[in-house]
Amino acid sequence: WIFWPFVPRFGDPVKSSTGLWSRVGQRIAKAPRKVWIGTGLALVAVSFGIVQLDATGLSNEESFTKEQPSVVAEKTLAEHFPGGAGSPVAVIAKGDQAEAVKTAFAGAQGIDPDSVELKSPAGSPVAYLEGVLTAAPDSKTAFDTIDRVRDAVHAVDGADALVGGNTAVNKDVQAASSADNKLIIPIILVVVLLILGLLLRSIAAPVILLVTVVLSFAAALGISALVFRHVFGFEGADSSFPLFAFVFLVALGIDYNIFLMTRVREESLKHGTRKGALIGLAATGGVITSAGFVLAGTFTALATLPIVFLAELGFAVALGVLLDTIIVRSVLVTALNLDIGRHVWWPSALGKTDGPGHLADEEHPADTVVGADHVAEHKA
Repeated sequence: WIFWPFVPRFGDPVKSSTGLWSRVGQRIAKAPRKVWIGTGLALVAVSFGIVQLDATGLSNEESFTKEQPSVVAEKTLAEHFPGGAGSPVAVIAKGDQAEAVKTAFAGAQGIDPDSVELKSPAGSPVAYLEGVLTAAPDSKTAFDTIDRVRDAVHAVDGADALVGGNTAVNKDVQAASSADNKLIIPIILVVVLLILGLLLRSIAAPVILLVTVVLSFAAALGISALVFRHVFGFEGADSSFPLFAFVFLVALGIDYNIFLMTRVREESLKHGTRKGALIGLAATGGVITSAGFVLAGTFTALATLPIVFLAELGFAVALGVLLDTIIVRSVLVTALNLDIGRHVWWPSALGKTDGPGHLADEEHPADTVVGADHVAEHKA
């Protein structure tokens, strides 16, 4: 009775032969190739919205959805003093090159030359200098100034100068985030591919599933970028946003792949790949969709916070989860399974023996797409 009011009874039709997702599967089975091509093209089309995503970092003002007292204070300070007065650029170098470094520092475009001061005591082996930016310390202009200062002080022979300060730190963090995207994302994809290969004992299926995961992520990011710019009015995104969104969406997408494809493989061993795909969808569609709605609701809660990064992350992940569970996993992957058939399990034995008791060859071809009456024959 823990399942009340839908208490299962012995002899009841199994979920794989009735329900919404069984009917969806039957509709897909009528023209699976048209379904996956059309769905794929639609996802590719919305993926082009990524060009609207400016994930190069946010200023302090752009980091909040509402005006904050700290931002107001920063604006007031900028009205009466140079933009970077509250966050000076720091330079350290060898003490015997202090004057040469000071001259180079003061000559860098974007630094107020009158503000450059040698803070360390005379004769110190290490020289410490500070200078004020003419632009806001969290702006892209200030980041460009940091590059010019570094070029200038590094050109002083024997100074071994280093440039720091809050602006330099923020710039370096963004550069590190960009490098992480190029390194971590490929590593994640390779690891996921290996896990799927071991689980499904196939090469073709993991590659196909990985492509659908990447396509789902790109579509979610494309739609999100358009919404961020044209609906929410956000100026951009944090440099770490793509990586965080990728990690969440790929992890969740792979979970749903495993739920679906392990059941499809189990049923394929009994009934053949095409019939197994329909049974797998009908049996897991409700579970996957329910999990998707729960997770989407959870991540949507982040959108209520006044921090742009979290609001964007919550929206993108919620959208991506819904897109993945309703469209990609249930429609696109099922259509691909139905169209490709037994070849999805290449090069495993299942790719040659599509179902029990026969060899899938020219004389004994793989099972064709079956109708609802055949699926209904499957009992628990």
